[in-house]
Amino acid sequence: MWQRHFLYRKESIKTTWKFRLAMLILVILIGSLTRGLWIPSIGWSVVCPEEVGPSDVILVENFDPHYLPFERAAELRRAGVASRVLVPTQANIVSKGIAELMARLAGIPNPEIIRVREIEPISLNAAYQIRDFLVKEHLRSVIVVTAGFRSKRASLVYHAVLDPYGIKVRCMPVFGKVTPENWTGTWHGIQEVAQQFLKLQFYRFYVLLKRSTSEPPASEKL
Repeated sequence: MWQRHFLYRKESIKTTWKFRLAMLILVILIGSLTRGLWIPSIGWSVVCPEEVGPSDVILVENFDPHYLPFERAAELRRAGVASRVLVPTQANIVSKGIAELMARLAGIPNPEIIRVREIEPISLNAAYQIRDFLVKEHLRSVIVVTAGFRSKRASLVYHAVLDPYGIKVRCMPVFGKVTPENWTGTWHGIQEVAQQFLKLQFYRFYVLLKRSTSEPPASEKL
């Protein structure tokens, strides 16, 4: 009896490997049967709602140079959405040349190239520089044409930066072969959605929450 003052016995119940295997198979089976629901839901979670309307300028996001946003911007311009097209590029001759080439191929005459300094976090600091341009030019509305899977993040950033200055922001996501409906079909699609989902959360819960303490003033108020 003296042992009870120093030792005690504990009983525990653990699952068997058969039970764990059965649960794994069940999870895989449920995931496979419901993939038509969760695959599009995850894909669309990083995409901004498409909104088209008369705007003062079309902004082609060009941080990851791709031809399709230029093509869509040209279509919007021909449809009369806006007559001016703004293209931000890195502050070097090569980036400017690539942007001008894609604009020319897409049929965009006289694109307005704005060189932005790449300072981390890049999307937010680029938005500040674009804001200063819009304020200086007295532009009150912009439609952002951007790659589909980064569009939700772009929309959040531009709304956060431009809304306080009374600048209306619209969003136009652009997709190629990979869409919210089929992104799991290729490794590139899976990688892209996963990367953009993580970046979206980083900007939503960290970058945009702390921006008020580090936001540079606009050169001019509307």
